Amino acid sequence: MSYLRVTDPHTDIRLELYYEDWGKGEPVVLIHGWPLSHEMWEYQVNDLVNAGFRVIAYDRRGFGKSSKPYDGYDYNTLASDLRALLEGLDLQGATLVGFSMGGGEVVRYFSLYDGERVSKVVLIGSVTPFMLKTGNNPAGVEESVFAEMLNNIKEDRIAFLDGFGKMFFGVNLINKPVSTPFLEYYRMLGSQASPRATLECARAFAFTDFRDDMRSVNVPTLIIHGDADKNVPIEATGDESARMILRSKYIRYPDAPHGLFYTHKEQLNKDLIQFIREPIVAVV
Repeated sequence: MSYLRVTDPHTDIRLELYYEDWGKGEPVVLIHGWPLSHEMWEYQVNDLVNAGFRVIAYDRRGFGKSSKPYDGYDYNTLASDLRALLEGLDLQGATLVGFSMGGGEVVRYFSLYDGERVSKVVLIGSVTPFMLKTGNNPAGVEESVFAEMLNNIKEDRIAFLDGFGKMFFGVNLINKPVSTPFLEYYRMLGSQASPRATLECARAFAFTDFRDDMRSVNVPTLIIHGDADKNVPIEATGDESARMILRSKYIRYPDAPHGLFYTHKEQLNKDLIQFIREPIVAVV
């Protein structure tokens, strides 16, 4: 078990970020989605390591085995934690892979730290550039949807996670792409998060506007999004991210739900490996 000590920029309190580090070669950093932990990448790790990469997956503060402070769940702080990980492990030329909420950390890292130590980016089902529906973001999600979500988390967090998991993996009366034990396992992973972190991170990804951050992503970027994603609607996120990031390649997965890292794992792993292996062409 490995922990990296970081200093909270708000309180100067020392925190610990839990991480796993496998393999050798070009570093790939996996940033998990909400409300999960690094375990969500179970079905990607082996293929990436076997392809010759060094794979690092860590638990965001408040989740998994990392410290669970009361505050510090804004994206500036989370990006600072990511920077501490890259510096603490002295990673160079890393590929950052951000899933869902994790995509926001990647983009904010670029706007705050100019993409130091990073050579490529992958955004999977990312919440960027802006989830909330506003007058100038008409494809976003109504604020009332987020208000109901936050209220349900406060009222009965475990029941919320149970229903959320079904939508996450596209489970309905007709379609059952995952087993009941699988859903129960992912509900358990979500339940291990701090209740405070679960709430505050939901507010962060719902209301943070990354549109000004997007232009700072200046490395080759792969964007992957399922066109049946009910958690992070593709029109306001994947489509817009592809439009805003100039050096991007965009792959829409037909009929894929938010949890495509499992339901479409073979295709996802193939696309990840191919993209990371591609030589970087200098921009003149």
